[in-house]
Amino acid sequence: MLYLLIACRSEAASVLSVSFPLPAMGQLWDPQALLLVLAWLGFQGLLYLLPLGKVTQGMPLHDGTRLSYRINGLHALVITALLAAVGISCGLRLSYVHDRCIQLSVAATIASFVLSAFLYTRSLFVPESALAPGGNSGNLVYDFFIGHELNPRIGTFDLKYFCELRPGLIGWLIIDLAMLMKEWETQGSPSLAMLLVNAFQLLYVLDALWHEEAVLTTMDIVNDGFGFMLAFGDLSWVPFTYSLQAHFLVGHPQELPIPAVVTIVLLNALGYYIFRSANSQKNTFRRNPSDPRVAGLETIPTATGRQLLVSGWWGLVRHPNYLGDLVMALAWSLPCGVAHALPYFYVTYFTALLIHREARDEHQCRKKYGSAWNAYCSRVPYRIFPYLY
Repeated sequence: MLYLLIACRSEAASVLSVSFPLPAMGQLWDPQALLLVLAWLGFQGLLYLLPLGKVTQGMPLHDGTRLSYRINGLHALVITALLAAVGISCGLRLSYVHDRCIQLSVAATIASFVLSAFLYTRSLFVPESALAPGGNSGNLVYDFFIGHELNPRIGTFDLKYFCELRPGLIGWLIIDLAMLMKEWETQGSPSLAMLLVNAFQLLYVLDALWHEEAVLTTMDIVNDGFGFMLAFGDLSWVPFTYSLQAHFLVGHPQELPIPAVVTIVLLNALGYYIFRSANSQKNTFRRNPSDPRVAGLETIPTATGRQLLVSGWWGLVRHPNYLGDLVMALAWSLPCGVAHALPYFYVTYFTALLIHREARDEHQCRKKYGSAWNAYCSRVPYRIFPYLY
């Protein structure tokens, strides 16, 4: 992550070579940056505790019980955005986030380590039923990384669920906005490329928080423990690497012709349409298979009593939502031009991530559905990319 941020701020912006000298260790550490990260986490924690939004039940746990979750991430985003707007109108220099981005990323990483150490220590004193199946290997390093406890909570405050969407995703948008403000300071106005990146990524985060309840059915919440992997990913990796395109544009502004703008906007719209339509189809079917919107879709019965969709989006490829995600990822990188590979790190990394996640999904589904899953794979041979993979 640090390598990418340093490369992004160099004149060459090359992933293969970084300008020297590199920052000294003393330049990476900033107590003020750590205080700012802790204040951000505390602020988002307070918003999480506000009695706004509905309370819903999660998926059944191994013992048959369900945990309650408050769905108010969108409220947190709106309040954060309003306060940011007030602050900027009162002279808040949000571009400070750009200037101290490397120090802030180091501080967020330290916070991730401390949180992970706390999570592992407390997991040693919880009952066996509270442990994550995949993080209960007996190997300290592995369990620390993957997560020993499934749903660590302090009272009703669910640490994993809080970190999954709040500080990282909303922080990502704040960093994007800070990059826009920095470009405004240096160039006199934000470029069309910067506006596109901010708009595309705002839409993505808004969608995630609007459909916040859907995260309760994901692998991260249902199967994975909460350890360093998720803590670092949520608090450091997501906000500081997913905003790489906006960061790149500050030092490497791009002029986009109108035909290119139209093409990029249409590409992002296509990706979002696939992503949202596929997820909505799946979620509607899960809630009510008799819903008129999905009642006519063809299915395969399983021994668990659930049905597998083999038509609609889920008859095209096994993971159409991943396909839409990757099309959007490409659209986020294109405003940065094609002269540098660095802005395309995200789409490259995300492709590898989703292929790995798809393999995990395959393993879980084959284990859960057995011969029904094999029949589904025969009907739908392509995993993510039609006719390719």
